[in-house]
Amino acid sequence: MRIILPSFEILTPISDDGIEELKQIERAARTCYKSEGKITEDGESAKKVVSMLISKGHEAMLEHSQLSVKFITDRGVSHELVRHRLCSFAQESTRWCDYANGGKFEGGLTFILPYEFNAAFMKNNDIRDEFSAFMQVAETDARTAYSKFLRFETIKDISGFNEWLGAMFRAEEYYKFMRQKNCTPQLARSVLPNSLKTEIVVTANYREWQNILKLRTAPDAHPDIRSLMTELLKELQKRIPLIFDDIL
Repeated sequence: MRIILPSFEILTPISDDGIEELKQIERAARTCYKSEGKITEDGESAKKVVSMLISKGHEAMLEHSQLSVKFITDRGVSHELVRHRLCSFAQESTRWCDYANGGKFEGGLTFILPYEFNAAFMKNNDIRDEFSAFMQVAETDARTAYSKFLRFETIKDISGFNEWLGAMFRAEEYYKFMRQKNCTPQLARSVLPNSLKTEIVVTANYREWQNILKLRTAPDAHPDIRSLMTELLKELQKRIPLIFDDIL
């Protein structure tokens, strides 16, 4: 069994400073006004046009650029992601993936550490270093990490963590027991929890990404998806100018 933190990977190539992406939007937008002659190669005209479009709420033009992002997260977060309509999704299938397969899934099942537990450990100066050491080993072998680094006395102040960890251990055990009894993966998956790791690719245009990021980084968003989307937003704000600057 493995325990990891969530992460993401931007799959769509992004040009230096995101200028080519802005140019794509500019070319589409200027078609409306037949003002293509005002396009400049340095991208300055694109910045002005995109800024104007956003300020006037003419965001339909943002649909002419798109982005694919691969998330490694838990099933609970993926259930929220797929509620967004104007996207395409490709997700790891618990029906066809056999997590008892010692070859492809040598480490057994993988679970995502909930954000609230991670935050609680990081705020506790007395056990922060021990927990970091635990996570380094847990990425490959959670059972060894637990016996080596964490004790009940260490984690008793982090309410619920010991119970969560025990539930993950048992979920893996029961999944493997069912597979040993020749239950199919699609039947054995019925004992797997929301914390199960999943990989999901989300493709959407910039306008829809604006909507996703505004909703999922809001203060009342679920902490697991909020922390993940906040990191994605920060990365996009660095790499693509203007489009996502007004979020957060």
